[in-house]
Amino acid sequence: MTAPHPPDPEPTVEPAVEPEAHDDGPPPAGLLANLGAGLVTLALGVGGVVVSLALGVGTPAQPGSGMWPLVVSVGLVVLSLAQLVVGRAGGDGERFTRHSWMPLVGLATLLGLVALLPVIGFEIPSLLLSLVWMRFLGGESWRTSVVCSLGAVVALYLVFVAALGTNVPHLF
Repeated sequence: MTAPHPPDPEPTVEPAVEPEAHDDGPPPAGLLANLGAGLVTLALGVGGVVVSLALGVGTPAQPGSGMWPLVVSVGLVVLSLAQLVVGRAGGDGERFTRHSWMPLVGLATLLGLVALLPVIGFEIPSLLLSLVWMRFLGGESWRTSVVCSLGAVVALYLVFVAALGTNVPHLF
């Protein structure tokens, strides 16, 4: 007579693993947000190509002022087209929130630098731009923002004015 076999152990069911919650960021965006982002960046890239060509591209041996903007704009067009094709699934893009406006603040301050550069040189606008970006957009402390901004402006001055002797507008 053989001993009865013990019953098979109960199968263990692993709990379903849920995707990590994005507690520190906005919820993911959907199809329309990815399509909109792709179309906006595509329009910016095409506009950049047009402006670059108007500036004059030149040749690789004698590049014109539009050469590098053209390279960057073509890259933006290619990446935007890829986003339009691949990004249709929704992906991990973020929905627009109040923090989504920060790049526009950065762009506005950068345009302010460009407007002030020929008028008062690069030192003061660069210092203000760096302070705003580090303190208000980056959330750094005042001490870090001031020290790093001053250091960056001094480094830019030493490299481009003192060492290279470029024709960048400057006060000192």
